[in-house]
Amino acid sequence: MSLRTAQRASLVDQVIDQLKEQITSGSWHMNGKIPTETVLAEQLGVGRNTVREAVRALTHAGLLECRQGDGTYVRATSELSGAMLRRLRQAEQLEILEVRRALEVEAARLAATRRTDEDIRRIEEALAERERAWDLDDPDCFVEADLAFHMAVAHATHNLVLIDLYEDFSAALRASITAAGTSLNKSYIPHDAIARAIAAGDAAAAERAGHACMEHILIALTES
Repeated sequence: MSLRTAQRASLVDQVIDQLKEQITSGSWHMNGKIPTETVLAEQLGVGRNTVREAVRALTHAGLLECRQGDGTYVRATSELSGAMLRRLRQAEQLEILEVRRALEVEAARLAATRRTDEDIRRIEEALAERERAWDLDDPDCFVEADLAFHMAVAHATHNLVLIDLYEDFSAALRASITAAGTSLNKSYIPHDAIARAIAAGDAAAAERAGHACMEHILIALTES
């Protein structure tokens, strides 16, 4: 997606809208570095002060993060996600895990009743990638693979509100999964029971499997 030269009137608002479009459309990837202030000013045909003000507004909204001496990065993909991130910075790990349990258990239950053949394929692929990541003993890779598995389950619900909530919650989930891995002392929590129940269309079994996984994490956290 290319940037358009901004017209007169409220230049800052126009620039904010265009930068936001780059973020929400995926042209600027999550956790990716955005172009420099100078480059953006040239592409948009505005002054650097205008770009700076727009970036500051999006940083305040939680969509961008300015890192001193490094640049500006995409921190969230929507204003809801940005607001959620700000709130979750103040939350306890247990609170985040309890919300995660509510989302994931319901997602597993709904996915079992609504999944398509394509959904099953994606869940099974994500499960295999999760297991490969664990075998590689790469924590960062495993966090992303684990989150991708749960995102595949969420998408299989075909509930757009739940999917959006899960995506907006994903940044906090990354921290949650990382913390869970530390507290569990490298204890692997299989997710194949969730995948099997969803593939079989067994909503009750999917709910039980999802709940069992999260209970394992919550118990370990409270005992650590």
